[in-house]
Amino acid sequence: MDCLFCKIINGDIPSYKIYEDEYTYAFLDIAKDAIGHTVVVSKKHVNNVLDADLETLAHVMEAISKISNHYVNECGFDGVNILNNSGVSAEQSIMHLHFHIIPRKNNDNMKVFPELHNCNEDLEETHKKLKM
Repeated sequence: MDCLFCKIINGDIPSYKIYEDEYTYAFLDIAKDAIGHTVVVSKKHVNNVLDADLETLAHVMEAISKISNHYVNECGFDGVNILNNSGVSAEQSIMHLHFHIIPRKNNDNMKVFPELHNCNEDLEETHKKLKM
């Protein structure tokens, strides 16, 4: 398989491992764009949230919770951003289920959440279209 994250999980590509269990692997992002930027991946190869089974998602979320709490409770961070892009249209660049944890400090002046603009949607119409 020619998947970057599968190669990292298998040890074919070196990484700075933060956490590993039977179902997940977490490592520092090499972008070095934020201190502690961590990528959490499922060991099971699935493309993204849209095709992952609930058990796989549960294991990944459990790892994200453990790591995030460790960063806040043991490493001196004040909070975290947890980010996921699922699908090419959502800017997913590697087709393997993964989440980013961005550890945060108060007043770190990072703007992580995307700036969205008013799309002039009719909330009532959108609600009718999207409700389950």
